[in-house]
Amino acid sequence: MIIFTSVCANYLHKARCLAQSVKQHMPYARFFVCLTEREVPACAPCAEFDAIVLSKDMWEGNFDRFIYKHAIVEASTAVKGQFFRYLMATYPSETEFIYLDPDCYVYADMPELRETLKVRPIVLCPHLLQPGNIDMELSSTAHGVYNLGFLAVNHSEEAVRFINWWAERLSLFCYDDILHGIFTDQKWIDLAPCFFDTEILKHHGYDFATWSLLNCGLTKQAGAYYVQGEPLRFIHFSGYGSVIEKCMKDWLPQGEEPFHELYAAYRAVHERNDADHVSKTPWSYSCYSSGETINDQLRQKYRTNYDVMFAMEDPFALSNREMTTMLKQSAPKSPRADGLIMRGIKVLRHDGWEAFCTKVKSHFHQT
Repeated sequence: MIIFTSVCANYLHKARCLAQSVKQHMPYARFFVCLTEREVPACAPCAEFDAIVLSKDMWEGNFDRFIYKHAIVEASTAVKGQFFRYLMATYPSETEFIYLDPDCYVYADMPELRETLKVRPIVLCPHLLQPGNIDMELSSTAHGVYNLGFLAVNHSEEAVRFINWWAERLSLFCYDDILHGIFTDQKWIDLAPCFFDTEILKHHGYDFATWSLLNCGLTKQAGAYYVQGEPLRFIHFSGYGSVIEKCMKDWLPQGEEPFHELYAAYRAVHERNDADHVSKTPWSYSCYSSGETINDQLRQKYRTNYDVMFAMEDPFALSNREMTTMLKQSAPKSPRADGLIMRGIKVLRHDGWEAFCTKVKSHFHQT
């Protein structure tokens, strides 16, 4: 079994927490970190990390051209599909591949998941398993029914087919753009049960999270934790800090609650793993090669202007002024380019990202 997470350097402390919990409760699993930075920081290695792989080193095609169009919030999710592909190709004898967000923490082994992966190719967890919290129900319709802080696949043909589809979509559209129906990597997965043989894991002990707190039924018995009578497997501490603390105040009853104890213990681990202040590390892709900070509005314009995108090998070699000039000189061709992208999916699937780029450049040079 391989378990991995995807981070930029400022979340390495969270990845350390997760890896430590994995090695404590699932020592048979190998733990990998996909790191979206130019280089591996000196402080990055951790005893519980079996490997750190830079996104650029596992990417198929021009990574600089790809990553320039993403802000940091989008970056670590945009590479997840391709990292699944990398792991499945690099470790063909492995049969189980699990993604966990870095702010997850494992409390027990996951026998239900392992048994499910023997017979089902793809396993998803919904955000919600019971009605009643209308705020979270509305949030799920906007951000995605399934939480992509967790995703598990086996090494079947169906799983490979699914990962290839998802990775292709993330190569093209992995943005925080809810108004246009996209929320990073997550919203795409609403379609997965329609297209693929997918298991929806309705076990309350998996992916227990901030959005699960209202009427959660979390109990402690003989030192073990249960959710609605089912053993707790892992918690997703999404919104760690002020967001989760507000939800605890609003949704948990007064008095002693097991989640308060779990949160306090996680906070101690979290702070210990950030003793070197790695959380303050600036993102290396936030600036040009010169050191000038990239204007995020330019990233958003760049992602819709395919003439500019495919006209250069390394957008980081420019400056904000130069990028602005290029974007002004080349009017976006969004409608035509969008159609080209859809037609290019077949090329992308069979020949890779570079072949797709060549097709787009050729198209524009002819028109």
